[in-house]
Amino acid sequence: MVSVDRASSRTFVVTGAASGIGLATAERLLAEGGSVVGADLAAPPDLGPDFRFVAADITDEAAIAAVLAAVPDRLDGVVHAAGVAGGGPVHLLDRAEWERVITINLTGTFLVAKAALARMIEQPRVDGERGSIVTLASIEGLEGTAGGSVYNAAKGGVVMLTKNIALDYGPSGIRANAICPGFTETPLVARAVETIVAKTGRSEELAKAELIKSNPQGRLVRPEEVADAVLWLASPGAASINGQAIVVAGGEVMVG
Repeated sequence: MVSVDRASSRTFVVTGAASGIGLATAERLLAEGGSVVGADLAAPPDLGPDFRFVAADITDEAAIAAVLAAVPDRLDGVVHAAGVAGGGPVHLLDRAEWERVITINLTGTFLVAKAALARMIEQPRVDGERGSIVTLASIEGLEGTAGGSVYNAAKGGVVMLTKNIALDYGPSGIRANAICPGFTETPLVARAVETIVAKTGRSEELAKAELIKSNPQGRLVRPEEVADAVLWLASPGAASINGQAIVVAGGEVMVG
């Protein structure tokens, strides 16, 4: 990997930083010369002197405030990657499960964005910008999948919330974009594979094949590939990209 310092001398908050896309994003931003405050329930591996970890539940406003308080000066970008899986046929879905997934995936996104926007709006502009927010939605928030129910509803809400943030805060120099990955090599997808195996008795190999059957590239997305897209959206090179839902799914969803 060749660094071109697209995050140089800039500070970012990354939620869900302990694993998967959040961890890959934190590593990518650091490799590009940035500083990162990472938030998660559990600590990630040691990522070096430019990384600071704050344990936080992203549904707790006080915890989110503590994460932002760890940013010493300017907050250049927020990448909200924390989330959980969940779903099932609607008539069989327990209300507590509905509320759990909505609270973490959608309300959590709202709370993180709310705190970040309040911080960014008070910052001076640099090259016309006050900051960038990147949310992690899903291709399932764009077109749905059978049995996805609450997860798809939450991620669809993340897409629309992100678009509205772009509309409301674009004039103030704050950009907001969503990334919609396909099935990605993360602990969350590993648990989905385990569920398929448990329910169907299929092998792990066949369970993975079920997940990727609609991907023209015939494989899971790699967390590093999503992190590359995040880096671009959070960088000055994407200064005119605002309010978009960027699909990273190997051609599984073709928009436009």
